Amino acid sequence: MFSLEINSTPEDRDILIADLWELGCSGISELDESHVRVFFEDSADRNLLLRRYPAARFRAEEPRDWEQAARDLLQPALVGSHFYLVPEWRDDPTPPGRFRITVNPGMAFGTGVHETTQLCLEALETYLKPGMTVLDVGTGSGILAEAAGLLGAAKVFACDTDPTAVAIARSRVPAIFTGSVSSVRSAVADLVLANISPEAIIELAPDLFRALRPGGRLLASGFEAQEREQVTAALPYVQKVRQKGNWLLAVAG
Repeated sequence: MFSLEINSTPEDRDILIADLWELGCSGISELDESHVRVFFEDSADRNLLLRRYPAARFRAEEPRDWEQAARDLLQPALVGSHFYLVPEWRDDPTPPGRFRITVNPGMAFGTGVHETTQLCLEALETYLKPGMTVLDVGTGSGILAEAAGLLGAAKVFACDTDPTAVAIARSRVPAIFTGSVSSVRSAVADLVLANISPEAIIELAPDLFRALRPGGRLLASGFEAQEREQVTAALPYVQKVRQKGNWLLAVAG
């Protein structure tokens, strides 16, 4: 057993974790906002891994069931007033009045435990009205798109530029395509979700608003408190900013 300590920004954390599970890691420990420790069996190709992550720090480890240890860290979670997020290997009963959403860290691109995903789920409860059309930009594992449908959206569309994410998300919501919001026709949605990086929010802001119908709202998350000014400056008509930990969600439109 050995481990690699890899540098990781919060913005690329989900994609990095997805890649590492794909490479066959046995477990992942998030050390802080800038580093993760990833565990591999001795049979793993460490030379390949070090070429892929040249700045990673190698450490030999004592044998341990790191996969089970990583699973133990992901527990069922109550989110907002309506959702119950459960690892796929757990059979805990769903509390009355809650929607059950299955998560799997091996799918990555969003397990629901991150503050930004929770912010978006809670904002959906506030702003989604039955019969609305919802667009989820950068859908990842499709958790937010699934949640929108559970809350009564009449139509849910979603997109992501990563084909792997799209394939995963389609198991939750069929109406998902590979591409960016720039491919979406104008005035298509009553509610647009964008849980993406601050750079992507700023770059895509014109198209995010273009996709909104008159009177619609944008829920944009994925940025931290120190990035608030630059992100909200790119979003006209910001009505409210919600916060969980150091992470923010802007309501605009």
